[in-house]
Amino acid sequence: MKKKTSVTGRICMALVFLFLYAPLIYILFFSFNDSNSTSLFAGFSVRWYKTLFTEEDIIVALRNTLILAVLSSVIAVVLGTAASIGIDACKKGWFRTGIMSVTNIPMMAPEIVTGISMMLLFVFVGRLVNKSDVLGFPTLLIAHVTFNLPYVILSVMPKLRQVDPHLPEAAEDLGMKPVRAFFKVVVPEIVPGILTGLIMSFTMSFDDFIISYFTSGPGFQTLPIAIYSMTKKRVKPDMYALSAIMFVCIFILLVVYNFVQARSQRREKK
Repeated sequence: MKKKTSVTGRICMALVFLFLYAPLIYILFFSFNDSNSTSLFAGFSVRWYKTLFTEEDIIVALRNTLILAVLSSVIAVVLGTAASIGIDACKKGWFRTGIMSVTNIPMMAPEIVTGISMMLLFVFVGRLVNKSDVLGFPTLLIAHVTFNLPYVILSVMPKLRQVDPHLPEAAEDLGMKPVRAFFKVVVPEIVPGILTGLIMSFTMSFDDFIISYFTSGPGFQTLPIAIYSMTKKRVKPDMYALSAIMFVCIFILLVVYNFVQARSQRREKK
């Protein structure tokens, strides 16, 4: 009976994984198609990858996306780490719980609600300063930093709780100033959480579409928005090549994220 249950569970798990990854396998396979068809495979070729890197709009959108993802993740890590330290220093449990609940709202709220509310806020501020074209790179950067902050805080907070509070005090007793003791003693202990938050922020910012769609202006276009505009026309295999490249990049980041997590857990056990 147990063997039948185990076999049935494995079959169900295989079907679930097939359902999840079949579209990705399809895209990866047809990105190497030699013809214009997106349903008939005519032979192996990398022509669409070559064509992709000759399209100026895609290159510009990719550059914009990388700049936005790097800046927003770095700013979110700095602000999120500082916020985590402040939250961890709170003595009252109810106050800390309230702050954490408010912090998690951008992560729990639907993205379309967050995107529309931010767009309305930016437009309102633009009217106050008599500026009509307020939407652009600055508003997009603020929006990405906002929804990245909860991921950084949730990654750094557990590491701060694991730090022995007597270590900074011991460093200060040995002659270190409080700021130097923090960077020499506390920061090395929370580096895995900082790296995790950085990777998560970069990944979330790199492939975000909904919030970016509502908070970006006509002068700054990210890669997901460019892909969306391409779907309004006939889908060509170069879009498959672009999607394949994005999938591989995100997959590599997830592998690095899991490696950092596993290494952190091994250090904790030791």
